[in-house]
Amino acid sequence: MATQIELARQGVTTTQMTTIAERENIESEFVRQMVAEGKIVIPWNHNRKPLAVGIGKGLSTKINASIGTSSDIVDYDAEVRKAKAAQAAGADTLMELSVGGDLDRVRREVIAAVDLPVGNVPLYQAFCEAARKYGDPNKLDEEMLFDIIEQQCADGMAFMAVHCGINLYTLERLRKQGYRYGGLVSKGGVSMVAWMIANNRENPLYEKFDRVVDILKKYDTVLSLGNGLRAGAIHDSSDRAQIQELLINCELAELGREMGCQMLVEGPGHVPLDEIEGNIQLQKRMSGGAPYYMLGPIPCDVAPGYDHITAAIGSAQSSRYGADLICYITPAEHLALPNEQDVIDGVKTAKIAAYIGDMNKYPEKGRERDKEMSKARRDLNWEKQFELALFPDDARAIRASRTPEAEDTCTMCGEFCASRGAGKLFAGDLKGDKI
Repeated sequence: MATQIELARQGVTTTQMTTIAERENIESEFVRQMVAEGKIVIPWNHNRKPLAVGIGKGLSTKINASIGTSSDIVDYDAEVRKAKAAQAAGADTLMELSVGGDLDRVRREVIAAVDLPVGNVPLYQAFCEAARKYGDPNKLDEEMLFDIIEQQCADGMAFMAVHCGINLYTLERLRKQGYRYGGLVSKGGVSMVAWMIANNRENPLYEKFDRVVDILKKYDTVLSLGNGLRAGAIHDSSDRAQIQELLINCELAELGREMGCQMLVEGPGHVPLDEIEGNIQLQKRMSGGAPYYMLGPIPCDVAPGYDHITAAIGSAQSSRYGADLICYITPAEHLALPNEQDVIDGVKTAKIAAYIGDMNKYPEKGRERDKEMSKARRDLNWEKQFELALFPDDARAIRASRTPEAEDTCTMCGEFCASRGAGKLFAGDLKGDKI
């Protein structure tokens, strides 16, 4: 079966492209053209057919939520609840990143629980299975690795983060720069680096990239080029190892597109604010405009417990400058496995950040809702305010928990409500949308 990018190049506007165009209020031909050029991807899978979600140029910035078991906490029901909570909170995609328990079971139960496109990192299961089978993850056989990628795609993975950009040359850059302040923070990346060093071999995902592409093409799964050497500290941002991996991933994105596979490029984790714009410009220029999946980014390292907020600051900037998919960060980042409330908080915080970024990325269409909210507040129209709110149920619940004496005010100001007082002063001066 043809992939979305192959069909687009043949001039075919698929049902998924039409659905995305209607949702984004743009022309379906624009979506088709951008998919054909590899500037929009549609996470999909012939075996599952998830909700149609467009990621890329001209589209709203999308939010990914990540869940999954750890070696310390294995609760299948909890992961299913987190998956459902992420969808209910407004996540556009979901990543199932389990490393503990029955990995096939948790993956399949999560996929069955939601309608969202679901992604994962195949290296996690590959190294877990090798450790269980051989007692040493570095004894992973590359045939086992490719078999696991195939099986996970067959189960319905819509996109897959595959660490193809780590190679021996990249590792040499890491060593020659004197390692890092924050070390390596990608589980998949560290596992592959350890395997390469232990076996004195090149990364098979890089060496046999065409084989990776062939597997994902078969299912029309988007290949998300993982950043295993991403910075885990702002002082490591934009170092030679990270940029070298980004360069390779951008080259691979071009090759994968030419082979008829939808391609995403993943971006760094910890980036100071003054480097975010440059990082995105570099990725877009080197990849020919491939959609960019930013992990956060987190622009400071000293706010554990509140990293969903620090990430929101970085995410808003990323969205503004052209990032296409943002991976949420929860309050538990750097501290613990996220629980259900962490997931909800992470999704909502990231959605606010993406909305703020899109207001500036698309100013011609991104601020009308805010103008309408301003008028509703001016006029003390509470129902309209709830209707326009990103999270109306939350807003209603807060107001209901502290009911004011006067229905047209709130308990913040009560009888001293500035909007009510000013409204009386200027009631005769209203002209259309303006005072």
